[in-house]
Amino acid sequence: MCYRIALNFEDGITRFVDCKPGEKVLDAAFRNKINLPMDCSDGVCGTCKCRAESGAYDMGDDYIDDALTEDEAEEGLVLTCQMVPSSDCVLSVPTTSQACKTGQQSFVATVTGIAPHHDAAVVLELAVDEGETAPVFLPGQYVNIDVPGGGEHRSYSFSSAPGEHRLGFLIKKIPDGLMGNWLAGAKPGERLNLTGPMGSFYLRDGDGPLLFLAGGTGLAPFLSMLEVLARAGSQRQIHLIYGVTRDLDLVLVDEIAAYAARLPNFTYATVVADQASDHPRKGWVTQHMPEDMLAAGDVDIYLCGPPPMVDAVRHYLDENGVRPASFHYEKFTPNAPLQAIA
Repeated sequence: MCYRIALNFEDGITRFVDCKPGEKVLDAAFRNKINLPMDCSDGVCGTCKCRAESGAYDMGDDYIDDALTEDEAEEGLVLTCQMVPSSDCVLSVPTTSQACKTGQQSFVATVTGIAPHHDAAVVLELAVDEGETAPVFLPGQYVNIDVPGGGEHRSYSFSSAPGEHRLGFLIKKIPDGLMGNWLAGAKPGERLNLTGPMGSFYLRDGDGPLLFLAGGTGLAPFLSMLEVLARAGSQRQIHLIYGVTRDLDLVLVDEIAAYAARLPNFTYATVVADQASDHPRKGWVTQHMPEDMLAAGDVDIYLCGPPPMVDAVRHYLDENGVRPASFHYEKFTPNAPLQAIA
């Protein structure tokens, strides 16, 4: 049995390595031709220091306090030259992938489905060839998809779970958008080049309540997160607020509802900003956030949507003195890369 270690670099690139039982992370990375920062490799210099975002591990006693203090260890800092995982782990590496002589991974997938949802969005389904390794990513991360014939790419979050040969994406329809124009004439069987995974917006381990705030096609990463939580049999309290501009922008609501049967403590609410709508909840997501979850101070908030929505939520939390246990957000604009903040 091996443990899967996600290495998240400062430039947003994530690489995964398999760590054998009893193997140190630094050795596993080198075995996979990823040169993590190091100098002594003996727990003396501290050059290989990273932050463990999640997972279980043993640091042993063979390092000195000057390399890693007791306070640093309590904060989740580790020395990869001494760290021996006992579960899958996620590490933040304080340098770029280029500095570690690694880079983005690329793969090819085949279009298996294109499903328009009115004029709001398109669900794109792809499949990785049988026999090829299914892409591994953290739920919430994204890839760059090359637009055939355009010489450009667009960034989209996975809506599907990691490690599957079937890949799902929720793509906003943009008038005369590069990817939208291509999808309008695309057919199953066509091939696409993808690069990734990338991004620091992903689901962290924990057992506290979760508040998911999705705007428009920012719903995609939450579908990936919910699937992972459902498969794990999560008992966490989870509330999703899905905000859109118009009624027609509400897509995949049936998929959201299906998670209520699989996650015992999952609830959700849809919100439409258009005041002319007949929807039972109108306005902005900030008007419908459950006060009891915010007041307790132990909630982890995840937010993905267009910049005005992200900025409005951040302002609301600051103005009302809300201090969640953790706050992770990602903002996106049409035809621009995603920007994630952990």
